[in-house]
Amino acid sequence: MKYSQIDNTLFIKNRKNFTNKLEPNSIAFFNSNDIYPVSADSTLPFEQHRDIFYLSGIDQEESILVLFPDSNENFKEILFIRETNDHIVHWEGEKLTKSDAFEISGIKNVHWLGELDKILSKILKEADHVYINTNEHYRQNVETQTREDRFIEKLKNFGDLSFKKSNPILQYQRSVKDEIELSLIKKACDITKKGFERVLGFVKPGVWEYEIEAEFSHEFLKNRSKRFAYTPIIASGKNSNYLHYIKNNKQCLDGEIILMDVGAEYANYSSDMTRTIPVSGRFTERQKTIYNAVLNVKNEVTKLLRPGILWADYHKEVGKIMTSELLRINLLDKSDVQNETKNKPAYKKYFSHGTSHHLGLDTHDYCDLKIPFEKNNVLTVEPGIYIMEEGFGIRLEDDVIINDSNNPTNLMIDIPIEIDHIESLMNSK
Repeated sequence: MKYSQIDNTLFIKNRKNFTNKLEPNSIAFFNSNDIYPVSADSTLPFEQHRDIFYLSGIDQEESILVLFPDSNENFKEILFIRETNDHIVHWEGEKLTKSDAFEISGIKNVHWLGELDKILSKILKEADHVYINTNEHYRQNVETQTREDRFIEKLKNFGDLSFKKSNPILQYQRSVKDEIELSLIKKACDITKKGFERVLGFVKPGVWEYEIEAEFSHEFLKNRSKRFAYTPIIASGKNSNYLHYIKNNKQCLDGEIILMDVGAEYANYSSDMTRTIPVSGRFTERQKTIYNAVLNVKNEVTKLLRPGILWADYHKEVGKIMTSELLRINLLDKSDVQNETKNKPAYKKYFSHGTSHHLGLDTHDYCDLKIPFEKNNVLTVEPGIYIMEEGFGIRLEDDVIINDSNNPTNLMIDIPIEIDHIESLMNSK
């Protein structure tokens, strides 16, 4: 791992909060992700399943976490890890020892994976309910069988077990961040800031989108981020109208703008930033008009993020603010608003996506959209205006923490966003 070791009190607390929500005499299982094959003997880089990481801090393949809070001390918390040997060390490098795993997770009972079946057959006989970990995220679209799926099939071979799902508990728990988590997300945001400032000094007419991506990647790796938090969008000219443009293979031309939706991860926690800058270092007057309209909306809707607000009500208010701004800059007129319908509001012509999503271990993090926002939810704020007929779109995005008050904490407050600041930095050399 490239990141500094995380204080294991976070994982100890997370496990306690989770097990407190289990039915009496229940056992819960969490698996690492697979290492996914590409072709021949090549594989994708390993990415740990966020739930086992959240509950243990273990960031290694072939690991299993077992939580059985009503059992005896030997089985309340068990961590199974891959047993290493000299051959594995020679070819793959050092793996976790039992003492390493204890230091990271705070779990005393660490076993080699080879002991799993023997222990599993014993503890399953003692449990009344078995919590399995399925993906219940509202955006999930899983088409492959996961290691977790195969483990669930294995459990079904042990006889008549009463299955329950852990994900509904985690949907809420993971959405409310611990202070340690907030500091890790802030670290990811700070690394993203360094990448953006590097790019501001690099961009000029003639650069290619992939070269800008490379500048971000250089700065992220240099600051102990292992990768982008999600596939980066570097979209110049008309590409800025395409919401999920990821080809990043166009040359950036004088007079165009570049929409950059990028974020660093740190310790598996995501940041998510969007900035839009002029290729030449100076916005045109038309670009300024649209840019400032988006910035006005972002600033106003951020104020809506406070405890007690429902997701659906928030988005209704966002629509009203965006509509008012589009009227002000004459992209909409009164007749557009008069003719709108509930399913097709007028503002959607220029602003077609959502304004916010929860952020954390996943870029689109766990949440329950039916409960009100509360303190220590972390959300993005990302309005945009896209004008296909004019060949450009502008989006701006920051990450914010909901506080007790009506004043959210902007984790990206130090990342340049005002037009004068951006132009000044781009023309400082």
